[in-house]
Amino acid sequence: MTSPTFDLVGVGLNATDTLLLVTKYPELGGKVAFEREIQSPGGQVATALVTCSRLGLRTSYIGAVGDDERGRIQMASLRETGMNLDHIQIRAGCPNQSAYIVVDQSTGERTIFWHRPECLAIDPVHVTPEKIACARMLHVDGHDTPAVARAARIARDHGIPVSVDVDNVYPGFDQVLGCVDYLIASAEFPERWTGERDPFRALERIQNEHGMRVAAMTLGPNGALARESGKFIYSPGFVLNCVDTTGAGDVFHGAFCYSVLKGASLRDALEFSNAMAALNCTKLGARGGVATEQEAHQLIERGERRSHPDFARNS
Repeated sequence: MTSPTFDLVGVGLNATDTLLLVTKYPELGGKVAFEREIQSPGGQVATALVTCSRLGLRTSYIGAVGDDERGRIQMASLRETGMNLDHIQIRAGCPNQSAYIVVDQSTGERTIFWHRPECLAIDPVHVTPEKIACARMLHVDGHDTPAVARAARIARDHGIPVSVDVDNVYPGFDQVLGCVDYLIASAEFPERWTGERDPFRALERIQNEHGMRVAAMTLGPNGALARESGKFIYSPGFVLNCVDTTGAGDVFHGAFCYSVLKGASLRDALEFSNAMAALNCTKLGARGGVATEQEAHQLIERGERRSHPDFARNS
């Protein structure tokens, strides 16, 4: 049997961000001067792949990039990692996905205003079996649902595990969930999808309905909660000096995929992913603080954790 060409293939979003640094986010209708303006590449799947590439995995990206200056910034960033870019489509006359991110320097929290033109939509026809079956694992988001659903079905047919990063409810997304092995959702998604306000019940319901191996949610500074084999595992977050939370979730997903491919237990995968996400928050930009494996393990060994009592008590 031929060995897989890549460890991880990703299908989904990339974006080029403009960070605006302010001393404190203004009240509605307010007016403040920003201190710095920084252009920084990001995007859900692209940043997860960059994380895995920097950790030493062989990665390949399937997506669309505009042919403007923002698109060129994105492509330059991806090339630097050495990932395979053969299946990126450069869309002529189309601006790349962009985001304006206001970073409150008093807390490190960010507010995002984003836009993705329709000309960047990934055509399902572009997602073919040979582009997916060459990998040990597939990572997708939910935005171009027909394309990621096709990728997930191909992966499932070839026995390739699928990880998904999702924060919003998309029409037809149940077709994706039915092929997912590792759901790592935002804190808001489980309630939005199920109507269940209790996160434990929401994750249990999603897992029971769709049969994925792991149903999990990220909790920002409080870490992550996951369910596997009928049991919940809560992994607290780490306390660090937060400069910018942009991209923390995307780095978490990349670190989680890396952990799965390395054969880590779910508890260890969550802890490693929390550490990588926290370290990314110590620098500006979605990929500004992607750490090494050694740095993450040093934080795990010595770092202070932030445990949320409601999650710790029930897991």
